[in-house]
Amino acid sequence: DTFGKLNIVVNNAGILRDRMIFNMAEEDWDAVVAVHLKGTFNMCRHACEYWREEHKKGDLLNGRIVNTSSDAGLLGNVGQSNYGACKAAVAAMAIIIGQEMKKYGVTANAIAPVARTRLTVDATPSTAALMGAEPKPGEFDMFNPANVAPLVVWLASDDAASVNGQVFRVGGRSVWPMKGWHSATRIKNPEPAPWEPTKLGARIKEELAKGITAPEGMGDVFAGGL
Repeated sequence: DTFGKLNIVVNNAGILRDRMIFNMAEEDWDAVVAVHLKGTFNMCRHACEYWREEHKKGDLLNGRIVNTSSDAGLLGNVGQSNYGACKAAVAAMAIIIGQEMKKYGVTANAIAPVARTRLTVDATPSTAALMGAEPKPGEFDMFNPANVAPLVVWLASDDAASVNGQVFRVGGRSVWPMKGWHSATRIKNPEPAPWEPTKLGARIKEELAKGITAPEGMGDVFAGGL
């Protein structure tokens, strides 16, 4: 009502209910899903309906969606199966919505911030010491949330119209375009028949031993500095 139209949606609300899976109550799971996943769905669902209807009227609003994911979802993190599952899901949601809404001039992308927030400091002891430390005078504050803003601003702009269904990690001075789920190799039975389980298992172990699916860890991210 105030601005007359909707152009940009940034889904950034979040909570944590960290537990190991064997200690996680159903309420812990449901609370995180309700905020991160259903909350993101609700915003995207109604925004996309609005943009589609406006497009039918001939009003091209160049809608932009930016979902907030996390390395907990993209890489995994112990004690965060609820949070990580939701953050992986909102990244996938951005990819799929980008495919669905492209013909209406709408883009959807996701970011995984590396920054100092109440979730990474107050609610996550494992990252509090690193991200919560105040920078020395004159030193670049690599965990300042303001470092994330330029990417969000650009993704929401007309200049980013060709960037759709992408996921980016962002923090400090760096932006990492993410590749997501891609085949690392192909294990094909040389015979025109289904695999025999033990032979298949031997081939899988042989390929995995090459490190082709070795996960990226946060140590790898920080190794080059932010």
